[in-house]
Amino acid sequence: MLSHSMRRTVSIIGAGRVGKAIGKRLRQLGWRMGVIVTRSAATARAAVRIIGGGTPRAHVTREALDSGLILLATPDRAIAPVVRSLAGLSGGDLRGRIVLHTSGALDSRILAPLARRGAATGSLHPMQTFCGRTAPKLAGIVFAVEGDARAKAVAERIARTLGGVPVPVQGKSKPAYHAAGAFAAGHVLALIEAGTQMLVKIGFPRHQATQALLPLTRQTLHNFEKWGPRASWTGPIARGDFAVVRKHTVSLRLYPREFRESYTALARLAGRVLAKNSGRTIKQIQRALKSDRREDR
Repeated sequence: MLSHSMRRTVSIIGAGRVGKAIGKRLRQLGWRMGVIVTRSAATARAAVRIIGGGTPRAHVTREALDSGLILLATPDRAIAPVVRSLAGLSGGDLRGRIVLHTSGALDSRILAPLARRGAATGSLHPMQTFCGRTAPKLAGIVFAVEGDARAKAVAERIARTLGGVPVPVQGKSKPAYHAAGAFAAGHVLALIEAGTQMLVKIGFPRHQATQALLPLTRQTLHNFEKWGPRASWTGPIARGDFAVVRKHTVSLRLYPREFRESYTALARLAGRVLAKNSGRTIKQIQRALKSDRREDR
């Protein structure tokens, strides 16, 4: 049986962007820090300084098992090796421990070797972007939680402690959940950067290109939040001006093929998710995209 102090101790394995942000906030909220593990002694010491506590380690050690909560915040590809290390160090008994990983795409099945040794296992994923320069706000953020009953209850409690909103997600649904986040973050960033590069190519200084596009994106997101998707939808497809769509695709022949391919895919996606009559809109988009007629520039 773990003591009360051990139950309130967390060890973090993989204290990168996510691990440091969660660890720092948990420490501020009264949790004791156990071992803080990264890939080198130097980065582990840096992580401890940022978190404000803990013992730095450059590899997984048995000390991690002295904590009631073990948080695996490594990249997805590193979770299985860490699990094997912990299972080997446990001596066969992990009763009383909670092990959570922070992957958005994986579920708790990857922690099965630890569950077989008595640990309660689950996952806790904040739907937030972590750039590594500053810690993002976690208040109001959705945290996907899943796992066995005990681990899930702890994950929900931690999410609420951090000011977040825990939302149960079935393990089999996590890849789709994570892909939704990729649409809203990484893919949006790629689109804004693509638009920026297009403006730079036609003569804009980069700072003016971002000055042109970022207010557009911010206002679109504001409108989406306040009025919903269809009321916020603008542009040639929303207006039914498919000749302009043709002009866009012709102009994109001057850019790497990914630009044109992305534009056409996104045009069809907009027709599917935003148009009132999606079938008809997609057919009109397809006709515009298949047209070989060259437009005056």
